[in-house]
Amino acid sequence: MSAVVVDGLRKTYGDVVAVDRIDLEIAEGEVLALLGPNGAGKTTTVEILEGYRRPDAGTVRVLGMDPRTGGRALRERIGVVLQEAGFEEQFTPRELVRLHAGWYPRPRAVEEVLAMVGLEEKADARVRTLSGGQRRRLDLALGIVGSPEMLFLDEPTTGFDPSARRRAWELVDRLRDTGATILLTTHYLDEAEHLADRLVVVDHGRVVAEGTAAQLAATAGLGAVISFRLPEDVPVADLPTLGEHVELTGAVVEVRTADPTADVHAVSGWAVQRGIELADLTLTRPSLEQVYLDLVDEADQPGDADLAGADVAEDEP
Repeated sequence: MSAVVVDGLRKTYGDVVAVDRIDLEIAEGEVLALLGPNGAGKTTTVEILEGYRRPDAGTVRVLGMDPRTGGRALRERIGVVLQEAGFEEQFTPRELVRLHAGWYPRPRAVEEVLAMVGLEEKADARVRTLSGGQRRRLDLALGIVGSPEMLFLDEPTTGFDPSARRRAWELVDRLRDTGATILLTTHYLDEAEHLADRLVVVDHGRVVAEGTAAQLAATAGLGAVISFRLPEDVPVADLPTLGEHVELTGAVVEVRTADPTADVHAVSGWAVQRGIELADLTLTRPSLEQVYLDLVDEADQPGDADLAGADVAEDEP
């Protein structure tokens, strides 16, 4: 079954089209990463799913309900971690987690939540004394305390050191194991690749590609690269037919291919038959960063300030 179904979603701010007829579906228990440059429409899309924005067109269902009218029945089943959140500076993390736990019918234990996000040692410190990374952990704590079936994570590890990021990743994996559905937005492509079952790339308010990292590479037309060094006395013309594009730089041959297994077999078999040693033989698949940059054109995006200003101007009930 689907936890989220979006059909023809559209949202404009004046002349700015933030979301342009997006279709999106997230299966129950799936972790989906929504990727795109600043101004691509990610935050607007997520805010509509959370019920904070009214779409101009299209339909949205989260856990079977319209986020705008789902009310308490929906709020009790979702968790939200915003990019930025404000806290009462005089409270402690323990007090805030306990307060938020009281809003849900089946909350996690306060001490369990503090341990899950790594705030045990700062549980009784005043919020005003917390570092930026510790405040972000508190954001996470408040987002998961209600045992949400659906969790929205908007740039969840911004400001984290590498150790804290890894701990946050382990937390997401643990939540996945409990069956929670998670929608993640992040600018850390390694984070998206590690955590997400599926990736959706948006650009200019539209979905431009979706699938696993390998599927996105195929969509972008970026094949794997086989690289090796030919002996000086072997001309490149003697090679078998390989891949889609063969390039020779000095003695180094690079073959871009959509069928790496077959081409590695072909070139290695050719070399073995001729008693040739192919030095530095490697197979490299395109990184998610290469694929992402090929799919989006960041230079044409409106800046954060453009959409932020539009957000302020919108009259929401």
